[in-house]
Amino acid sequence: MTPVELSRSVLCAVRRAVDEGELAVAVPERALVTVPGRGGCGDYATNIALQLARPAGQPALRVAEILRSHLAGADGVADVVVTGPGFLNIRLGGTASVALVEEILRRGDRYGYANGPSADFVPLSCPREVRAVVVMDAVARILRSQGAAVRTRCEAELPQEWVDVLGVRVDTVGGGSSRPGESDTVGRRGDDTRPRATRHQAVPSDDLPHYALRPVPAPLDPLFLGRDAARWALLHPAEHDRPRVTDEHLVQRESNPLFRVRYAYARTRALSRNAADLGFSAEPGPVEPFTGQFTDRLTSQSPAHLTPHALHTALADHPRVLAQAAAHRAPDRLARHLVAVADAVLPLPAVVLPRGAEKPSAAHRARLALAEAAGAVLAGGLTLLGIDAPEHL
Repeated sequence: MTPVELSRSVLCAVRRAVDEGELAVAVPERALVTVPGRGGCGDYATNIALQLARPAGQPALRVAEILRSHLAGADGVADVVVTGPGFLNIRLGGTASVALVEEILRRGDRYGYANGPSADFVPLSCPREVRAVVVMDAVARILRSQGAAVRTRCEAELPQEWVDVLGVRVDTVGGGSSRPGESDTVGRRGDDTRPRATRHQAVPSDDLPHYALRPVPAPLDPLFLGRDAARWALLHPAEHDRPRVTDEHLVQRESNPLFRVRYAYARTRALSRNAADLGFSAEPGPVEPFTGQFTDRLTSQSPAHLTPHALHTALADHPRVLAQAAAHRAPDRLARHLVAVADAVLPLPAVVLPRGAEKPSAAHRARLALAEAAGAVLAGGLTLLGIDAPEHL
C-alpha cells in the first residue's frame, strides 16, 4: 500500500464515520500520511483527528478513537494505535508490503511516475549560472515524470562544456524560440527521460510567466568532478544552502552519500546476478524479520535482529517524494530520499543468498524481490537527477 492509497483509506474511514452519524464534519479533500515522528509507532501516522476535532466539536482523542475503529478494518491495515494528542499510527499488513514490491517490479524504474500526461504546463527559467542550470534540468525531469509539460529557458547561451560534461539542455535562450534539437532533456546516453505518455504532449505558448529558479550559486566551477559527482554536489543541498564543490564527492567511502546510493544499487544488481548463478529468481512474498549477524563495510553496526520495515516504508514513500519534489521544484528532496533508501537496503544483501549447503527458499526469493524493488527505485531516482546508476562499482 502506497501513502496515496493509505490516504484514501483514511478518507474512507472519515466518510464512514460521517455516514453513521459519529462525526458531523465535511470530509476533507486529502489526508496527510507521513512516517511517524518521535513517540509514534507503526509504518505511517496521520493527524486527521486533530484536523477534524474543532469542526466536529469533539476532543481530538475522541475523534481519533472513532476513526481508529473504522480504519482498523481497512484492507492492508494490520493495526491502528492512537498516540499523543490524537495521532493515528498505522501498521500495514504483510499483504500490503507484497503488493508494494509487486507494483515496483512491474513498473521498474518508472515507479512513482504519473500514469499519464496532466494538464500542467510549467515554464522554467534560470540565470546563466552552472548550479541554476543543473537544478532547472533536474526539476524539468522530475516535473515530466509527474506528467507535466515543461519548457526551460536560460538568460544566455550555455557554455558548450556544460552541455558536454553535465548533460544539460535548455529549450530557449533569452526570449527567443526553441532551438532545433534541444527541446527535450536527454539522459547520459541520449535517451529521453520523459514519461512515455508525455513525449508527444502538446506544449502551450512560451509567453506565459516563467518560474524562476535561482539557487545559491556554486562557489566554483564543478566540471572537474565529472558529470555524476558534479550534478550530485549541486543537487543534493537544498536550494538555499551553499553547495560544497570538492573532491569529497569522488571518494568511495561511507561519508560520501552519492557513493552509498550507487553502491547500494550495484549491490542489488550483484544479488540478481548471483541468484541467477544459483538457479533462482525473485518472487514477491512476505519478508519476515530475520535473525543473524551481518557485516558490510558500509554498515558500522551488526544487530542480531533485522527488519525490512524501514526499507518498505522508504519504498512506499517514493511516489510522494517525487510529487513533492515536483511541486516544490526541489530535486534535493529526491536526492535525500535516495540516501534514505540506500541506507535502508544496505543490511539486506547479507541475507538474500543461501549460505553453504542451504537451498534457495521462498524467503530468499522474497528478499531478492525486495532488493530488486529497491534497486529499481534507486536507478529511477538517479536517472531523474541525471546521474548514472552503474551495475558494477
